Amino acid sequence: MQITPGTLLQQINNPDDLKKLGKEQLHQVCAELRQYIIDVVSVHGGHFAASLGVVELSVALHYIYNTPYDQLVWDVGHQAYGHKILTGRRDNFISNRKYKGLSGFPKRSESEYDTFGVGHSSTSISAALGMAMAAKIKGETDRKSVAVIGDGSMTAGMAFEAMNHAGVADSDVLIILNDNCMSIDPNVGALKEYLTDISTSPAYNKVRDEVWNLLGKLPVGKRFTRDMASKLETSVKGMVNRSSNLFESLHLRYFGPIDGHNITKLVDTLKDLRQIPGPKLLHIITVKGKGYALAEKDQTKWHAPGLFDKITGEIYKKKFDIPQPPKYQDVFGHSIIELAEANNKIIGITPAMPSGSSLKFMMEKMPDRAFDVGICEQHAVTLSAGMATQGLRVYCNIYSSFMQRAFDQVVHDVAIQKLPVVFCLDRAGLVGEDGPTHHGAYDIPYFRCIPNMIISAPMNEQELRNLMYTAQLESTELPFVIRYPRGEGVMPEWRKPFEEITIGKGRRLRSGKDVAILSFGHPGNFAAAAIRELLAEGLTPAHYDMRFAKPIDEALLHEALSTYGKIITVEDGTVVGGFGSAVLEFMQQHGYKNDVRILGIPDRIVEHGTLKELHKECGYDAAAIAEAVRDLCKISVNAIVA
Repeated sequence: MQITPGTLLQQINNPDDLKKLGKEQLHQVCAELRQYIIDVVSVHGGHFAASLGVVELSVALHYIYNTPYDQLVWDVGHQAYGHKILTGRRDNFISNRKYKGLSGFPKRSESEYDTFGVGHSSTSISAALGMAMAAKIKGETDRKSVAVIGDGSMTAGMAFEAMNHAGVADSDVLIILNDNCMSIDPNVGALKEYLTDISTSPAYNKVRDEVWNLLGKLPVGKRFTRDMASKLETSVKGMVNRSSNLFESLHLRYFGPIDGHNITKLVDTLKDLRQIPGPKLLHIITVKGKGYALAEKDQTKWHAPGLFDKITGEIYKKKFDIPQPPKYQDVFGHSIIELAEANNKIIGITPAMPSGSSLKFMMEKMPDRAFDVGICEQHAVTLSAGMATQGLRVYCNIYSSFMQRAFDQVVHDVAIQKLPVVFCLDRAGLVGEDGPTHHGAYDIPYFRCIPNMIISAPMNEQELRNLMYTAQLESTELPFVIRYPRGEGVMPEWRKPFEEITIGKGRRLRSGKDVAILSFGHPGNFAAAAIRELLAEGLTPAHYDMRFAKPIDEALLHEALSTYGKIITVEDGTVVGGFGSAVLEFMQQHGYKNDVRILGIPDRIVEHGTLKELHKECGYDAAAIAEAVRDLCKISVNAIVA
């Protein structure tokens, strides 16, 4: 399907082309840019509502600032589609999030306009401040740094750390607070209420008008005089005296709130703020999904809806003639309710991902026992630890790649104290189109090196339920990790009665000859598929579902290593320090000399693509496992002949 940009957007190949247009033409540019995003995402997929909400801001920033010399940093990057289209990637935008195509997030290696690679929240202020300080050190006094951060990302501790430093660093950095009351799900917490108070406060709005009236009298294109700056400072301080301002208390000059969809106001405001030295914050009010009525109405649903009919709003779903397996996330979401109904000590915690993790089901049914704590993984872990000291069984559900942000809290606040927090690591392994910032590649090594940790992975939905059940038993006295992948499992009929699993015990799924496959987690299904193919060729590998990477099933390992000379390990995690490494360590300790192949995520950054494409690329899909078995058997035969 041919997607054609509007007449003005067709002419914009870089921000210099945008600057050639008159300010009165920017309204049309915004309309065409918004429509182009709708056209492309409806057909090719991707994040949706976030970029629609910052169309005007994207245009205004590239119209006023001298990018890429001026440094523009987008927080998270869900909202950067307009930025990408305006900076030379319009015609290739249809490849967004596709294998070998454009990244769904800003990426330094992709474009000089992507000044900082992002994907996780709350990094933009630190990065932009670092750039601003570097410009000052290098004597680049005309170089500007801008961070665009949403109110959801502003809740994370890192954002406050950065603002705390920015206020005293005396560097020329502008923080743009994009306030739409949303991250992926609706924002929570006191900061949300505070920003609402600012945006509706008569005192703030009165002083805001005084500030902008002053700015409007400034000569266009000239720098502030000391007298002008002093008057502005007095006006701003007047606002602080009338109502305590969090940002002013951190020594950030606060401006706003203003309408983030008024392109004329944005351009005029940014033009003036560009001339004001020092650290400052512009507060804009926007609507996530702006310009597409359904997205404005249900912003969570339209965060990343998949393919859809842009006219009717119908989101296309695959249709099947037979029942399909559920998503692991939904199995978690429904199973925790079942467990909580039987055990009143169970609590659910998630840092801002109730929909993605499916904890939303428990939050709806048991609002006093399931909590979204905002984008703050460190807090989520230590909050869980505090609850655990009081005898509660907390299921702390965090995406694997986000869990990295709370490593210290896991060590210091949970593991050292042997608190039985249950860490449900969603999106463990490769995640597909979100790419390297979201792949859950590293949790096995970074948890395996911590004492007092139990690390498990289910091969299917029933195993997930049973691990969740085991984790809440009184006999389980240590931190318990359950890692599972994004997307569908393998069992349409998954709601089976709960059964306890002995911690540290795997299972032999089939015996065989010459070769044994030791799998950890969902990739065991890839191994089972490979075995079905190999049986038709007369090859009969054994298969062990190990279930636990720590404590590892030593009895099962002795059995496999003493019976089979050839061993293949398979995991949906990095091959460095992961499950396969645990097997090698065991072999070294006990003097085994088996021939071992470790299959999993290689020791390099894996880019984005579909899961099928990435599993194939990384060499641990069913075809790769089957080929590894053939190769080992060939070596065995050749060795015998020799």
